[in-house]
Parts: sequence; structure tokens; C-alpha cells
Amino acid sequence: MMRISAFGDEIAVDFEEQLRVLKALEIPLIDIRAAWGLNCSQFTDEHISRITALRARYDIAVSCMGSPIGKSPITDPIAIESERLKTIGETARRLGTRNIRLFSFYPERDIDEAELQLSIERLGALSEIAREQDLQLLLENEKGVVGDIPERCLTLMRAIDSPRLRFIWDPANFVQCGAVDQVDRWWDELHPYIGYIHIKDARIADKSVTVAGDGDGQLLNLLKRLRDGGYQGVLSLEPHLLEARHSSGFSGADGMEAAVGALRKLMTEAGIAEG
Repeated sequence: MMRISAFGDEIAVDFEEQLRVLKALEIPLIDIRAAWGLNCSQFTDEHISRITALRARYDIAVSCMGSPIGKSPITDPIAIESERLKTIGETARRLGTRNIRLFSFYPERDIDEAELQLSIERLGALSEIAREQDLQLLLENEKGVVGDIPERCLTLMRAIDSPRLRFIWDPANFVQCGAVDQVDRWWDELHPYIGYIHIKDARIADKSVTVAGDGDGQLLNLLKRLRDGGYQGVLSLEPHLLEARHSSGFSGADGMEAAVGALRKLMTEAGIAEG
């Protein structure tokens, strides 16, 4: 049994419209990256109060904060991201979640041992803040950052080895980094670190993003492996069907409906019930 969530800002800028569409699609959880055009790192007390009231009205819980932490140069002072984590952490607690998505920083040059070590040190420092503040960090594999391909993601997770830092497996991002047969090749080593799953797919040939199952991300294989491994966590839809931006993406209401339908079809095929 697994739960479905979705990035609300993939649907609309207006937060209530995000919730309205998710409610119609019977999605019980939301990943909050932005609301009313503001990133979650910029929410004021008023925004948090409005989100809390609307979330209660639509009976949709917050699954994760889709923060931009770590989508920044690796040479920037770590204090910048540390303070941003504390800010988003407080927002997360007020909205009823401990989960915060983050990234592994843009390298200064070609990724070598020194860049890997610097990323490890910075993520380790953020993991310590998460421990102090009872937060759960979720590291997404992403194009262009240090933790982009499976090998480097594994290096980061093994080196930090903290329960406060778990791994988000994003199949489309791996495809767009050239990872072929990602589940077949990397499941055994990466699955012990999994804490969250992003659902989007992509094609190796042209790197175009597709609904789950229509690309080369081995989504059905991934779902079956999660099922057999006893995963009972979240499958979070981040479809990017119309547009992928630096810190967000967009699919529209129709795109989200298509993405939900594709995921539910794969879940049925894999014998996975929604929780």
C-alpha cells in the first residue's frame, strides 16, 4: 500500500486551485513547492495561515516541502542554505510535515573527488541541523548537481549515512543524465537509502519528459521493486509535462490528470493498493 502525492504548483499558481484539482483527482497529499507564485522559502505568517485553512477545508495533508535548498553554487557560504533550512523547517512544522526536499549543489567545475567531498560536508552539516530540529531531509537526484547520476548519489548517501538524510529516486532525472536500465543496475545498492519517490518518466533518445510508463525510467520495474521491498511511503507526482524550469515545473490540470491516470494504471499492474 502506497500513498500518492503531487506537486501542487504543477497544476496552478493559485493554491486553492491546486487543492481543488487534487481533491477532484482523489489525491490526499500535496508537495508544496510554491503557492500564489511564491516559493515555500518565502512564505510569511499570513501565507502559512491561509495554506493551513485551505488545506483543512479540502482535507489534503502536506507530504513534503519542495524546497530549493542545494540548488545553489557549491562555493556559496553554507550559512545561506543553513538559514534557509531553518526557515523552511519552521514552515514545514507549522504545515504538519517534517519532510524537506533538497539537492546536492551545483559544482564549481567538472565533478571530481574534491567536489564530491565538499558536497558531502555541506549535506552533512544540513543533516545535523535536521537532527537538531527533528526534520527529515530528502535528497533528489537532479541534472547538473553533484548528485546527478546513480554512482554519485550512492557515494553521497554512503558517505553521509544519516537517518536524517534519505534518498528521493526520480526516474526521469536519471534518464536525462543518461542512466540506462537504472532500476536493474542500481536498485540493490540505492534502495536501502530510499525515503521518497518522484513519479515522472523520460525518454533516453531525446530526453523528453513523459507520463509514467511511456519512457525509459523503468517505472513499472521500480514500483514492483518497491512493493517487494515493503515500501509503504509516498509516490509523489512531479510530471513536468508542459514545462521544466530551474526551480519548478508545470503540467496544468489536464496534464496532472493524465499523470495521475498513468500512475494508477502502473500501480494496478504492479498490484499496489493506494493507502
